[in-house]
Amino acid sequence: MKRIWAPWRLEYIKAEKSKGCFLCEKLKENKDEKNYILFRGKESFIVLNLYPYNNGHLMVAPYMHIGNLEDLKEVEMLDIMQNIKLSVKILKKAFNPDGFNIGLNIGAASGAGLVDHIHFHIVPRWHGDTNFMPVLADIKIIPQSLDLTYKELKKILSELQYPSLSL
Repeated sequence: MKRIWAPWRLEYIKAEKSKGCFLCEKLKENKDEKNYILFRGKESFIVLNLYPYNNGHLMVAPYMHIGNLEDLKEVEMLDIMQNIKLSVKILKKAFNPDGFNIGLNIGAASGAGLVDHIHFHIVPRWHGDTNFMPVLADIKIIPQSLDLTYKELKKILSELQYPSLSL
């Protein structure tokens, strides 16, 4: 039997699960690199998904703790879309994907793991990125650590001269 090592995930597996909103908690800590917050816009932010579907899986969420899409203000919707566009731009430059899945899950029935704070998923996709491993072994291979992904995307952001906001 072959083994696939992903030792960086053990920290997340063993970590005590928060009962609050992990997005709000990360924002308040103001430790963006530690929490993989890639960019802070005016009304929303970009963060790496800790349990990515594919390498470079990002999330864009409003600062406001909102669980319903219809509760977003127009200014928040515009900023979210601008940050989704920015996410696509930096992921194209970093990883040259063949496409993207972009969307959100609203409510537990849709598969939302966090139902009270909406967030959009931006998942880069490549031809052939779905293979036999998830089907036969219930394993998804992510070829790069979150730390390296964060540093690479942050470097591209600085090259694009997108200033991060500090709260």
